[in-house]
Amino acid sequence: TIWKATPNLSAIYGLNYLDATAEFSFMDSVANEFKRSGKLLDYAQSIIIRVEKMRRLAIGSPAPEIELPSPNGELIALSSLRGKYVLIDFWAAWCRPCRMENPNVKKMYAAYADKGFEILGVSLDRTRAAWMQAIEKDGLPWKHVSDLKYFNSEAAEMYEIEAIPATYLIDPEGKIIAKGLRGPSLRAKLKEIFG
Repeated sequence: TIWKATPNLSAIYGLNYLDATAEFSFMDSVANEFKRSGKLLDYAQSIIIRVEKMRRLAIGSPAPEIELPSPNGELIALSSLRGKYVLIDFWAAWCRPCRMENPNVKKMYAAYADKGFEILGVSLDRTRAAWMQAIEKDGLPWKHVSDLKYFNSEAAEMYEIEAIPATYLIDPEGKIIAKGLRGPSLRAKLKEIFG
C-alpha cells in the first residue's frame, strides 16, 4: 500500500493514481509524513504543494472571498451573503451543460430562497452582452458577478475551476460544505438542509 511505502519514492508515484478529492485526508497524512521525515523532499514537494492548495478548498475550509462586479457594475462580495447557504455557481452563456442545468437551479432557488438559500452566479463569459443575454433569456433571478476574463477569472483561478458547470455550497458561517452539486445531488443536499 501507499502508506507502507511512505516516505519512499514509490509512495509519491502511487499518490498520482488516487482521486485527490475523495482521498484528501490520506494524501494530507502522506504529505505530512514526508515533511516530518525530511526524506525525498525534492520529489515530494509537488505533492506537498498540491495538498496545501487542496486544503484551501477542502470541505470544512473557509470559502475564499470572491468580490467581482455585478452586471450593473456594483461590486458584490461573497462575504456579504453570510448568514445564508450560498451556492457558488460557475457558469457561462456559451456553456451548453450550464444552460441545461439552469432550469433545475431555478427550481431549487424558488423552493429555498425564502428559507435562507442564495446563489452567486460567477460567469466565465468574455463579453457583457452574451452574459446579460443569457441571464435574461434563462430568467436567472439571483446575484451574478463576472470580471469577463473567461477561465482567467480571478475567482475561477482561486477556486481552481477547470471545467464548468462547477459549484461550491457554502454554509451560513462561510465554510465549504459541498462541491460539484448538480441535478439530483443538489436537490438532495438542499432537502437535507432545509427539510
